[in-house]
Amino acid sequence: MELRQKKAFLAFFCRGSVQGGVIESISPTPQALTKRGRTGMTIDNDDILNSILASLDRVNYISPEDIPNIDLYMDQVTTFIDSRLQSSARYPGEDKILTKTMINNYAKNDLLPPPVKKKYSREHVMLLVFIYYYKGILSINDIQTLLKPITERYFQNGQAYDMERIYREAFGMEDKMLQSMKADIEEKFKVASEAFQGAPQEDTDFLHMFAFICLLGFDVYLKKLMIEKMIDELAANRQEQGKKKAHKAQGEEE
Repeated sequence: MELRQKKAFLAFFCRGSVQGGVIESISPTPQALTKRGRTGMTIDNDDILNSILASLDRVNYISPEDIPNIDLYMDQVTTFIDSRLQSSARYPGEDKILTKTMINNYAKNDLLPPPVKKKYSREHVMLLVFIYYYKGILSINDIQTLLKPITERYFQNGQAYDMERIYREAFGMEDKMLQSMKADIEEKFKVASEAFQGAPQEDTDFLHMFAFICLLGFDVYLKKLMIEKMIDELAANRQEQGKKKAHKAQGEEE
């Protein structure tokens, strides 16, 4: 498929700019759709592919410098997180990014250290950002297993290598991945555009979109399996270390 066709095809399901670390909106542009055939639409937008690839270069995250350098009450925390990540919601203005109930549940499930005098520090906010990105693909138990060692070792540890350093390193890695991500997206698009040879002409656009979504979905599925496998190993290692410490302590008492 030529570049013009690629651009037109992507127009069907991707629209928007990138803010707060994600594409702001993922939906068909009305101008890109006209009715045709059983699928109900055909696509026409010459600039969409370059627009999407360029938008990846503008991906950003909530930098530590943007986080208030004072402790915040819960209402202030939810307001700040919502203001910075609202554009990442599927339905901006309707979906809640963070609520009081969510924060209380995170603390209850030991994902978040308790506040001090009902106030949350910058490091609390950083943990909430981690949780926000993880909760879309991981269970609460998995997030707890992943973040527990981080909070134990780096949360308000008073050392040079602290929670902020972990946060910077983790989110800074995304810059290194953008080019390979763009190449991977283009490759999947190429494979999808060559799928369903011989299908009815009126269904081609939709089936190519379907193929592309299948490829992206399979990629997410496999990566989720890998993440869960690594988290299971972390949990098993942590449990084994706990048994060794308990056995050692028992031996010393005897």
